[in-house]
Amino acid sequence: MTLDTASLTAFFSRHHPFDLLPEAEIAALAQTAKRKTLAPGLPLFNVGETLTHIHVVESGEVDLLSPQGDPVSRAASGEILGAKALLRDGTATLRAVGASDSALIAIPGTVFRALLGRHPRFDAFFDPLRDTPKRRATGPSDGADAALVSVELRDIMTADPLVLPQGIGARDAARIMADKNISCVLVGDNATLAGIVTTGDLTARVLAAGRDPLTPLRAIMTADPASLPPGALLLDALMLMSGRGIGHLPVCEEGRAVGIVTRTNLVRHQSLSAVSLISDIARQDTQDALAATVAQVPQLLAQLVGLGVEAHRIGHLISSVTDALTRRLIELAERDLGPAPVPWLWAACGSQGRREQTGVSDQDNCLILDDAYDEARHGKWFADFAARVCDGLNACGYVYCPGDMMATNPRWRQPAKVWKGYFEGWIATPDPMAQMLASVMFDLRPIHGETALFSGMQRRTLDLARRNSIFRAHMTANSLKHTPPLGLFRGFALIRSGEHKDTLDLKHSGVVPVVDLARLYALEGGLEPVNTRERLIAAREAGTLSPSGGRDLVDAYDLIANIRLAHQARQVRAGEAPDNFMAPASLSALERNHLKDAFGVIKTLQSAIGHGRTL
Repeated sequence: MTLDTASLTAFFSRHHPFDLLPEAEIAALAQTAKRKTLAPGLPLFNVGETLTHIHVVESGEVDLLSPQGDPVSRAASGEILGAKALLRDGTATLRAVGASDSALIAIPGTVFRALLGRHPRFDAFFDPLRDTPKRRATGPSDGADAALVSVELRDIMTADPLVLPQGIGARDAARIMADKNISCVLVGDNATLAGIVTTGDLTARVLAAGRDPLTPLRAIMTADPASLPPGALLLDALMLMSGRGIGHLPVCEEGRAVGIVTRTNLVRHQSLSAVSLISDIARQDTQDALAATVAQVPQLLAQLVGLGVEAHRIGHLISSVTDALTRRLIELAERDLGPAPVPWLWAACGSQGRREQTGVSDQDNCLILDDAYDEARHGKWFADFAARVCDGLNACGYVYCPGDMMATNPRWRQPAKVWKGYFEGWIATPDPMAQMLASVMFDLRPIHGETALFSGMQRRTLDLARRNSIFRAHMTANSLKHTPPLGLFRGFALIRSGEHKDTLDLKHSGVVPVVDLARLYALEGGLEPVNTRERLIAAREAGTLSPSGGRDLVDAYDLIANIRLAHQARQVRAGEAPDNFMAPASLSALERNHLKDAFGVIKTLQSAIGHGRTL
């Protein structure tokens, strides 16, 4: 073995992930690899260049720059350049330039790929860099809780449900249902779902009502029934069916019924712990009982993390628990106060609105009232109503919003016409306060009440925002206020003092920058989703975010969100209150490297929009 080969062998043996390779592979790699030098200011590769090698920094430093020339990160000894390009289409998305006199080790792409194929642990290190990461189990995947948030309705529905014409008589429909041993039929014409009739409807609306057995189904059906698409989750069906007290849910695609979900389908797949938690909420009659039920949420979070459920699925579930609690508090308030004097809609914003809640959440909500609302006649009822619900949420651990963004604040308890004026004013005069309010309110999601009060308003507001370039420019500037905690020298920028000294804020410095970017991409395209991950995917499909930029940002978001929830789960298991402040030392070297890569992706996308471009 030559002196040069021996030193390369020693280098690879000391640096991850090469230290995962067998000694014989490291020795062979040292014979294949070639050393090269890079002077300050000279490029190693440029954006758009097709790469044939990966490069490992042996000594010195190499700067990675965005397509606009902004610094993204600095690679030091042991760090790898060009791996993402080789794992994708071979094209460099960043520019690599010498920051100092540097020594590099070049490894041919063919050798690199062969090592990936032969050594799974080495291959796993690079998984987050792929277009479509290989899914490796991080825990049991057959748990019922995992099924609740990962099973789609297409996997459990009864496909090709029976659809009868609206003109068929009730007696004929009953005979068909008896012959086929089914408890409901769908009603429709021209492949469009018009209604649903169940055996209970036949009993209550025909027999008990003394109606003619020849009464057509159009007269007894439940018209325009609630439905979900095939890609909706088992959890979505559970929440919708339990919330509306229905036992049959059509599954529709483009208005056409493709399946039916019944309580039988749910019982076969439901998670006893998660379902019982949501069901228990619906049975409680006091704040204390509700608080005791919701106190189980942190343990549920830890359980789901242990099952290997992805962060965005967990956020969906935890937010659904909050939705169920909110609805129950609303029901209890209406029971005590009597019926509302005018129609209303309770909406959530913030993390609940985006379905991204974790183990740490305050409350952000508002009331949109019918335009018939009169403060003198109706104000006290709605003030009392809002107070009961918000006080109940606080008693259950969802503390009052520090910024008073709650329905108890009269400003956020207004008729729909006032809300329209709010949005139009924020867009027309985008001062800093308007930007902040718009950022929060663009994440609104209806929770309970008359959803029509918001649906038309949302579409109009998105169209106004999309057409106003000045407003979007202000929102762009607002989206750059939160930056990832990545220093120029590839180190983490830790909190320097105070209670959380030497930690990373995974919420404000990790998740929030992606939330802000996703909201901006959604506004650019006039896209209606409010969930961050769904916004990124919709923006990628609509072209406001490039395919490669979209994939990178979704992967970065998933990685940060998963690390954040894993941190909170560790705290819960240790008997601590979960928070968002994590010491990087709690991660493995592999996890720290991937977290830095994720922060680098965010920094690159922020640089692009800061220069008026998308990636």
